[in-house]
Amino acid sequence: MSIHAVKRSQCHLAWDNSIPPVLHIQSGETVTFDCLDASNGQITPDSTDAHISSLVFAQLDQVNGPIFVAGAAPGDTLQIDVLRVEPAHWGWTACIPGFGLLTDEFPDPALKIWALDTDTMEAYFDEAKKVRIPLRPFAGEMGVAPGKQGVFSTIPPYATGGNIDTKHLSEGATLFLPIEVEGALFSIGKSVVRPRFVHGLDLTWTGTAIETPMKVTVRLSVRKDRPYTKTPHFSTPKVSASAAAEDSYYCTTGIDTDMREATRAAVRNMIVFLGAEHGMGRVDAYMLCSVAGDLRLHEVVDMPNYVVGMMIPRSVLGPPATEVQ
Repeated sequence: MSIHAVKRSQCHLAWDNSIPPVLHIQSGETVTFDCLDASNGQITPDSTDAHISSLVFAQLDQVNGPIFVAGAAPGDTLQIDVLRVEPAHWGWTACIPGFGLLTDEFPDPALKIWALDTDTMEAYFDEAKKVRIPLRPFAGEMGVAPGKQGVFSTIPPYATGGNIDTKHLSEGATLFLPIEVEGALFSIGKSVVRPRFVHGLDLTWTGTAIETPMKVTVRLSVRKDRPYTKTPHFSTPKVSASAAAEDSYYCTTGIDTDMREATRAAVRNMIVFLGAEHGMGRVDAYMLCSVAGDLRLHEVVDMPNYVVGMMIPRSVLGPPATEVQ
């Protein structure tokens, strides 16, 4: 299969199915994206607190693409295998006035520039105090074009992906997105580094992280056999053979302006998945969710939508029903 590349300059600032693709590929081919950070290059290693106040919000959260995948049609699913994630040697974290979970309590601009050790995948929050953070880089934005006509902001998450900000979508993970337009029109961006904790699956997205330029390589494949994919689903790799908390998980999501409805949708979507892939009746699937499922808040600040995930360990699920003899 061919390996393709997309430049930093090949980007856009809205989800819009009228944007022409920068690249046409075949299903199963690999693309490497050279992504800037969420500030679209407005923040540099030499920036100070003053640069936060002068950010041009209309330029934030750009995405690279879109990519036209041959054979992709509405009703299909796009499988995105995250093959490689390479962050830069620096990143930034900021308090941005008017943005974040506790924005009313932290009204003043503040900026922290990080030095990222890309060999050990660690960074010091405070070297003098030995406060060190293990790192897990991922692309915060991965999505396909919506079927609706019009221009949609890249800041919120949608059923078709976008700013889902889920740290589990790191190297080795697989994301599944519902396709609504011919060719899928996939885009990716907003490179992020979140903490990598050995025991503990996730942290709710509260409006800040380590933003960094990044190169991301993904394989894009069209799936005709997943009609139940109506919101982002993903599968995580097993990180550690000895840590039960780092098992491989399958996750369905719910995305809604109401957090409770997003939660209900995440569970419903898992019930449908368990029925389609593991042959479970709705009642059995619901009971399994209550026993073995973990509900996680993945995104709570990019209004108006919330992302809630229902995660179940693959070790609990066993093989798909089609593989059981």
